[in-house]
Order: sequence, then C-alpha cells, then structure tokens
Amino acid sequence: MTRNAHDAEDLVQETYLRAYRSFDRYTPGTNIRAWLYTILHRVRTDAVRRLARRPEAVELLEDTLAAPPAQDDLGSEREDVAPALARLPESFRVAVLLRDIDEFSYEEIAQILEVPIGTVMSRIHRGRALLRQALGSRQA
Repeated sequence: MTRNAHDAEDLVQETYLRAYRSFDRYTPGTNIRAWLYTILHRVRTDAVRRLARRPEAVELLEDTLAAPPAQDDLGSEREDVAPALARLPESFRVAVLLRDIDEFSYEEIAQILEVPIGTVMSRIHRGRALLRQALGSRQA
C-alpha cells in the first residue's frame, strides 16, 4: 500500500498500537484479520490526509545527474508486476492487493474499505484491467 518498506513498517506499528489501545472494542468471534486491516486502512488514510496538508518539500538537484542503480533480474515476472501495481490509482491498487495478495473476500474488503460490495467488485475489475493493460504494453 505504501510503496515504501520504511513507511510500511511505520504503518504496521501504528496499526498494532491503535489495535492494542482499542482492543476492548473488538468483538470476540469476529474476523480479527479484517478488524486489523480496517484499522490499517484508516491509519493509511489518516497519513495520506496529513501529508496532503503539509507543504511540499523540494529537493535541490546538483549540477550532475546521479546514475540509476543497477537492476538485477530485469526479466522476472515479479519485477514486472510490482512497478505496474505501484502505478495503479490507490483505490484500485488497495482493492486488488486485499483480494489477490491478502485473499480477503469481497465482503471483508467492503468492510475494511467502508464501501459497498459493488464498489469493491468494480475497483478490483478495473484495477486488474489496468494491470493487464500495463503489463501488456511492457511486453509489446
């Protein structure tokens, strides 16, 4: 979701902290995984909103451009999918990740994202179509 390992670690820590603080609101017998992902989604949304309110920092560039880092295994499928997935709009990317990577049901995703199930189905369909299109254009 964050496209950055450091931010992902912070997101998980904040999620567990909020879950610990509000564990008394968890209903035993319900899906704890979906409950945690709901918290995670809210923490992520809060962080995005906070960033949007902050003034943008601009990095000054030096006279010379740095060389891009060396890339190993350029032909691997995983490396093709990850950048294409990262370029998807957030609403589609999150829905596809929750369904295809985390294997949540449509109902659970609707609960996590707090949207109707039809919206979840639409986002997953459109996200997969955009992903196929991005992967198809790279291979052509």
